[in-house]
Amino acid sequence: MKYAISLIIVFAFCCCQQKQQEPVVTPWGQITDTIPTDDDFDLDAIQRNGELIALTLTGPETYYDYHGRHLGTQYMLAQRFADKIGVMLRMEVCRDSAEMLQRLNDGEADLICYPMRHHKDSIGWLVGTDKEDLSRELAVWYHPSLVDSVKKEEEFLLSSRSVKRRVFSPMLNRAGGVISHYDGFFQRYASTIRWDWRLMAAQCYQESTFDPQARSWAGACGLMQIMPGTADHLGLPRANIYDPEQNIAAAAKYLGELDRNFSDIPERSERTKFVLAAYNGGHFHIRDAMALARKHGKNAVHWREVEPYVLGLSKPEYYNDPVVKYGYMRGSETVDYVRKIHERWNGYRGVKTVRSSVTVNGTPQKAKRERKKKYQIQAD
Repeated sequence: MKYAISLIIVFAFCCCQQKQQEPVVTPWGQITDTIPTDDDFDLDAIQRNGELIALTLTGPETYYDYHGRHLGTQYMLAQRFADKIGVMLRMEVCRDSAEMLQRLNDGEADLICYPMRHHKDSIGWLVGTDKEDLSRELAVWYHPSLVDSVKKEEEFLLSSRSVKRRVFSPMLNRAGGVISHYDGFFQRYASTIRWDWRLMAAQCYQESTFDPQARSWAGACGLMQIMPGTADHLGLPRANIYDPEQNIAAAAKYLGELDRNFSDIPERSERTKFVLAAYNGGHFHIRDAMALARKHGKNAVHWREVEPYVLGLSKPEYYNDPVVKYGYMRGSETVDYVRKIHERWNGYRGVKTVRSSVTVNGTPQKAKRERKKKYQIQAD
């Protein structure tokens, strides 16, 4: 959706200017805090504190998590403004506009980064009543061309062009059954989590096309595209993140963790699909999709019945559903990720894939279904 933002800085509510003091309960009784609770917290104070607190709603045009990084037009605009005034940005997601307005009125945030309609054909952000300097700074900084600029940046980041990698063949020696130079590592570490090593190889090709130096804009590194923060969690030194064996070993460890997180899915062949989806789209988003499936009477531990709700999480009627805790996601990318890995894995095993479709509210969505038939490579 495209729109021009006319950034009209308005005051959300009128508030009492009389200084009040906050009663504080301590182990030795109640005292009165010496700091007035409604002291102005304008631009200078925000800069001294080093943090701009903004409120928004989840959505593709506002704010969402993508592979551990944040995107969305409103978020990216807010980040640019925070950079301009030299502070960190803390973006907090609310359930609806009423919550945003109430929290702004209560002084819990500095502004609302969401296109609020003030009057006919006017869309803009809201700034708290005690922040006149912040309002002026924002009005001077903003220009409508910024919207097109951040949209182009986001489009690039979501494209394959943002990943620096060399593209290698998906199979090194088909006649000899050699998939890559790293087959020995896949065999060694996939066995620790009881995965078919060819499935892990298929995932690796999807992540990096077997380029050990691959790097995404979000910071994912190496063969299995491991984020630095995830590497820290897994005990993989950042200095070794591009080492093929250590990268694959860490990825296997992470896949094992995800496998345990989905231990409530009893069928192993089903569980691997959820694990792959979580590796790509995030564990919590997949849990949201499972909750939606359960709510609509579907089998929440069967990927084919959850898949439509992963797709659905890109639609407001789904990501705004009360059972959804983590909001919008680019579900089509995750569904495609799982599908492509299984297709390649089937090819590595000599199993043919037959296409079928998935529907969301009666609308056909691209997907594929597996049917086992032997071809080319002899299956085990």
